[in-house]
Amino acid sequence: MAEKIPVTVLTGYLGAGKTTLLNRILSEPHGKKFAVIVNEFGEIGIDNDLVVGADEEIFEMNNGCICCTVRGDLIRIIEGLMKRKGKFDAIIVETTGLADPAPVAQTFFVDADVAAAVRLDAVVTVADAKWLSQCLKDAPEAKNQIAFADVILLNKTDLVGSEELHEVKARIGAINPYAKLHETINCGVPLDAVLGRGAFNLDRILEIEPEFLEAEEYEHDHHDHDGHKHGLKHFHDEEVQSIALTIDGDVDSQKFLPWLNQYVQTEGPSILRAKGIVAFKNEPKRFAFQGVHMILEGDLQRDWKPGEPRRSRIVFIGRKLKEGDIRRGFLACAA
Repeated sequence: MAEKIPVTVLTGYLGAGKTTLLNRILSEPHGKKFAVIVNEFGEIGIDNDLVVGADEEIFEMNNGCICCTVRGDLIRIIEGLMKRKGKFDAIIVETTGLADPAPVAQTFFVDADVAAAVRLDAVVTVADAKWLSQCLKDAPEAKNQIAFADVILLNKTDLVGSEELHEVKARIGAINPYAKLHETINCGVPLDAVLGRGAFNLDRILEIEPEFLEAEEYEHDHHDHDGHKHGLKHFHDEEVQSIALTIDGDVDSQKFLPWLNQYVQTEGPSILRAKGIVAFKNEPKRFAFQGVHMILEGDLQRDWKPGEPRRSRIVFIGRKLKEGDIRRGFLACAA
């Protein structure tokens, strides 16, 4: 079984700084070879001094990366890149500033040939600290991009004051409490914070556990009656929201799996992301799952450690989620 090539989907609203990040990847001496798939070369403004050779629509850079455009079908392009296998370590796909990253992410699960060769590594969203709040008001795509992210670069933080920064982080937390957030200037972040995250790898859910637990705290704060904690109270009416639920103890796998599958099949279009770590009754291993819309994958992972509380925890992020239905359905699965 050859190691699948990781794919990072890079998204972000117009002008947030995706191009800055892509230029860094294509020009810095990071010692890795990336294939970068962009919408238009023009947007990136490839520096001719850095181009070693151009072959049809593929430019080779002097730091070993290659760059090509999405003309038409993403699946076809990836199949073309696969013929150059061994020439690069990972693929980065840039979505347009107006795009919802979901269909791009789904490509990597839906097409059998693509799924056999590559795996989705993470969705990375670049957000503009100054304009994000405005975008969230005006542009549903901006909410989708935040909701979908595994990693968020909150960029241009030098252009906002501390209060404004606090507020924009609270808005992000209300939509997506478990994405890893980096505050950046000129997308200045170590590339390994963005690439090779393995956020879509089920084992990784277990590594990001502390954040998964913190997400829970956020959620409790939503329901604080004083409304002061984290300043999140004001933002709970966002059209895109996250719902985190916990059962302190085991769930019945015979009830939980059919419920989860059925719920995701019916409500899939409104569910952007789903993740969870669950304790099944009489099962020493932890069950982890995650999904994009209606696509769901889950697996038994490592053993529960001695003394580790067997808690079952799920998170849904989406639009107009039926919180009551989710809560009732999940709680009914308790063992």
